[in-house]
Amino acid sequence: MTRMHTRLIVLQIVVVSLIVVLLVRLWQVQMVRGREFVAVATETRTREVVVPALRGQILDAMGRPLVRNSTSLVVSVDRTTFERMPDGGAAVLGRLGKVLRMSPDKIKQQIRACGPGVSRPCWPGSPYHPIPVDSRVTQRQALQILERQEDFPGVTAEIQAVRDYPGGTEAAQLLGYLQPVTQSELEKREGLKASYSGVDLVGRDGLEAVYDAELRGESGLRRVQVDRMGKQIAVTQQKSPTTGDTLVTSIDTRVQSIVEKAVAEAAKSVGSDGAAGVVLDVKTGRVVAMASVPTYNPSVWVGGISEHDYQRLLSKKSGKPLVSRAINGTFAPGSTFKISSVSAMVADGSPLHGTYQCPSSFNVAGRAFGNAGGMSLGSISLHTALVKSCDTVFYRAGYEQWLRDGGNKPKAKVKEPMPNMARAYGFGQRTGIDLPGESPGLIPDRRWKENLWKATKIENCRRAKTGFPEIKDEGRAAFAKRLANENCLEGNIYHAYEAANFSIGQGDVLVTPLQLARAYAALVGDGKVRSPRVGRALFRPDGTLVKEIKVPVVGKLPINKETRDYIRKALSEVTSDGTAAGAFRGFPMNEVKVGGKTGTAEVWGKRDTSWFASFAPAADPRLVTVVMVSQGGFGAETAAPAVRRIWEGIYGLGKNDNGKPLKAALPSGHPVERLPVIRRDGTVAQ
Repeated sequence: MTRMHTRLIVLQIVVVSLIVVLLVRLWQVQMVRGREFVAVATETRTREVVVPALRGQILDAMGRPLVRNSTSLVVSVDRTTFERMPDGGAAVLGRLGKVLRMSPDKIKQQIRACGPGVSRPCWPGSPYHPIPVDSRVTQRQALQILERQEDFPGVTAEIQAVRDYPGGTEAAQLLGYLQPVTQSELEKREGLKASYSGVDLVGRDGLEAVYDAELRGESGLRRVQVDRMGKQIAVTQQKSPTTGDTLVTSIDTRVQSIVEKAVAEAAKSVGSDGAAGVVLDVKTGRVVAMASVPTYNPSVWVGGISEHDYQRLLSKKSGKPLVSRAINGTFAPGSTFKISSVSAMVADGSPLHGTYQCPSSFNVAGRAFGNAGGMSLGSISLHTALVKSCDTVFYRAGYEQWLRDGGNKPKAKVKEPMPNMARAYGFGQRTGIDLPGESPGLIPDRRWKENLWKATKIENCRRAKTGFPEIKDEGRAAFAKRLANENCLEGNIYHAYEAANFSIGQGDVLVTPLQLARAYAALVGDGKVRSPRVGRALFRPDGTLVKEIKVPVVGKLPINKETRDYIRKALSEVTSDGTAAGAFRGFPMNEVKVGGKTGTAEVWGKRDTSWFASFAPAADPRLVTVVMVSQGGFGAETAAPAVRRIWEGIYGLGKNDNGKPLKAALPSGHPVERLPVIRRDGTVAQ
């Protein structure tokens, strides 16, 4: 009995203790931390959903769509829901794969996080939001998912806007592409979390990247109350998204198509590894067309890109189609560069109307530099030197300027007329165009040579001893070793041969097609160097003009109008009596006179780079057109004929492939000057 009594007492003590603990805990929860838990409970019942805004369109100068939105049924997967399932969502993926006719493994790849060592497809965005796995599903497929939600937890099917590219591959590098905002971006920039939804896309290249903030618009927000099972009870707050601005560009789709075709055909005809074409408005500095070959269709990014397609865009074998050769590709400009050299000669004191010798070769510090084709023209003017492209006139000028600066032992203060004039034309620096990824090119001079030597001396001296065993060609390996030895010993010396090569746009001189087009626009225009623009104006969705995008003037050529006119008139005869006469034989010069300059630049280990820089009408130029074909051979043989086809298309001269008269892309002879009228509903008034 005593033992039983003792047990009851112990049990009572335990029960009372538990009750006391429970009461104390209840008091803590309700009184001490009551407000905290109420806030937490309220927070868990409220969900904030960021509603993505419809991205703004990108239009051409006439209001024709370059990039637009189209609606599509999109199936998305919530990876966090799958991760909470015992099988990791494998069963759901299996059922989803059957509906979408996709391999479950492929879907699994698409929803895994991108990172080091992870091949595409993968998801580069936030893992805490639905991940699109198919952006082109049919209505029947969507209904199969929506009507059987119990079989597809964590899977949604809804209508979303996707980017559409009416021109296909045209202007691909210029327009850019979209990719999901990444989790690292959200973490680094706290403000992004409030601006992006899980399916929001951001511009990664081209106009989509530069004008991303304006095109993206403003996301909406929905605050909803849900029960403990996550079912929506009510909407407590709702803010509608604001559609992004419409970007009107200076691109003319008709001219763009002509340039794309002409450049692609030129590249194909010679088996080129890359080509580019640029058309600039001389009066405004705006880009009318810009093409790069090889190209690609930007729709490959829509809905996620495969590993195969991604590698193709980056591989050397396919020509790196993601890279724009118009603004990023750098090439020796050859004789097209002589406009800068002539300007430097005149600015340095050479007579504009003087007489110059054009022998078949010129001796530069004991080394003979031959004229193109070995021709000798005797005593000629600068006018003829440009029309006939006499190299020896420029070799002499470059060499003599080099001597006046002190030769191999430079003066304390050198003038370097040719490098400085080249920079005044805008070479050796980015144009500042409203596109990412632009290259500055290279204008070599004495300071550049000194800095290069300091940076590479150790490696050159090492290679002078070890040679280049990795180069299989014995001749090339021996040449590389000799060059390394020379650079080791005297790599800081700016040699006479380098000054001579510089004068004709050879050696280490590198320019982009856009830089060359800008230089010619400044020469044949008002002498002002402008920073080209593709974007022209931004409009709100209701048609209200937000702002017009101005073209900045960033410099002025240090030569007078007489010199500019002299060079322009000389170049105006290149197509009739000069190096491009063959390419323009039969062209109706009486209707539209075209001027220009051919360029053939030697490249070690490759075929020559073919150039033609041109302008029209020659007497009062409104447009500049430049075409570059890598490994295209002579400028007159590949680039010049391509430029001719572009002018024929712009002005409606000649006949098309079917033998019918060409319809002029620009009937007025100049780009569209007025902005398109955008209605309140966002459509364009034609």
